[in-house]
Amino acid sequence: MSRRLYIQTVGCQMNVLDSELVAAQLLQAGYELVDSPRRADTILLNTCSVRQHAEDKIYSALGRLKHFKDRRPDRIIGVLGCMAQKDRQQILRRAPHVDLIVGPGQLSRVPALLERVAAGERPQIEVSLDRGADDPARVRRSFVQFDPLRTAQARPIPHQAMVRIMFGCDKLCSYCIVPSVRGPEQSRPAEEIAAEVRRLADEGCLEVTLLGQTVNSYRVRSGGRMIRLADLLYRLHEIEGIRRLKFVTNHPRHMTDTLLQAVRDLPKVSPYLHVPAQSGSNRILRRMRRGYTVETYREMLARIRQTIPQAAVTSDFIVGFCGETEEDFQQTVDLVRDARLKNSFIFKYSPRPGTKAAELYADDVPDEVKRRRNNELLALQNAISLADNQPFVGRPVEILVEGPSKVGRKLDHKAATAGRAGAMPTLAWACATPEEARHGQTSLAMTPTGAAPEGEIVQLVGRTVCDRIVVFDGPRELAGRILPVRIEAADACTLFGRIQ
Repeated sequence: MSRRLYIQTVGCQMNVLDSELVAAQLLQAGYELVDSPRRADTILLNTCSVRQHAEDKIYSALGRLKHFKDRRPDRIIGVLGCMAQKDRQQILRRAPHVDLIVGPGQLSRVPALLERVAAGERPQIEVSLDRGADDPARVRRSFVQFDPLRTAQARPIPHQAMVRIMFGCDKLCSYCIVPSVRGPEQSRPAEEIAAEVRRLADEGCLEVTLLGQTVNSYRVRSGGRMIRLADLLYRLHEIEGIRRLKFVTNHPRHMTDTLLQAVRDLPKVSPYLHVPAQSGSNRILRRMRRGYTVETYREMLARIRQTIPQAAVTSDFIVGFCGETEEDFQQTVDLVRDARLKNSFIFKYSPRPGTKAAELYADDVPDEVKRRRNNELLALQNAISLADNQPFVGRPVEILVEGPSKVGRKLDHKAATAGRAGAMPTLAWACATPEEARHGQTSLAMTPTGAAPEGEIVQLVGRTVCDRIVVFDGPRELAGRILPVRIEAADACTLFGRIQ
């Protein structure tokens, strides 16, 4: 059976983690990771369904891969993740050359399914039960928890790791497909999470990011008591070798004082909180079924800043949601202007078949209006982000070096100087999609780590404890170290520094 593997990932951090875990399983089964689909015998695309753009990218990639399949019919092509769960039959209609379709709740079966495909049994389709179409307990069980033993070889950055602490989502926001494709909310046992983090520390991992669709709703009963995210942070903080702990993504309803006090009191926990607002209009928030008001969100921000004055808060906003008027949009502008967030990720509304919004409301905001609102809100947030970054110029910051920058970042001098004069800055760089920008990810292949020439000076990237991106020149072997860098310039996205 062919054993050269290439995985391409589109989407959020949860998808990146899923790809890592699938790769770890297949490495243990004797596969070899390669850095190009041309070299691979097995090509897996791990997919996202949050926006149409992400799905379009996958269908484009599948179109290109048809030529690979035509030249080598024994080559295996698979589609994993959220699109596989949502659109399994449509994928086969549009790309009949696909051999394997596996939803996020069935990823543990990928090695066995690949064996079946290699034996001539194709296509193989394994997805979880559709939410609402069966008994809730059976649906929950069909989304199988998937967190096998980790391998540093499968991690893109060996000294950083993501750890899933919960699966699925029960918020059922009207615009969101995630509860359908990721299943009901399930929290992992705290003891299991702590054991995984200890193993990561033993492998030399310095930073762990705890993942959940609404990570701060984590709750699990153990020993007769309820353990929540704050309790878990106290437990993980004691693990020797771990230097930084982060957690994403948060929901405003679960940003408790107890959690904020844990972030304040635990030195290893990064004072970085990503808390999507989505809209500044109560009318739109009700349509979105977000479960809070603008006043509640503002009150939460006030509590964050009172408890953790140095906290970096980021958010998400959707513009052009069904029925959004100019008045609704201006209320969102007001919230962004007042909130002074470190940065925001701004999306044009994209209807998702199968969601309540697609069922109940017309997508009635013209695309040109969505684009205008997106650009206006982005310009405002860029100006705020630039002003927020400027005080770091001239100061040393401690960063964890991730490695060579995958995006060539250069200071936008016009933006940096114009910002101080009150003009609007422009972005110096951008990722492929907004959901990728949120997590610093482009649509990257999982590739093996090759040896680099010692002493070679490259542009390196690292992050501060509050998740600000810092780029500087230095030797590749600094990757994985925590060190001071003096900031010499800044734009809206990036701090530019020099090793002290």
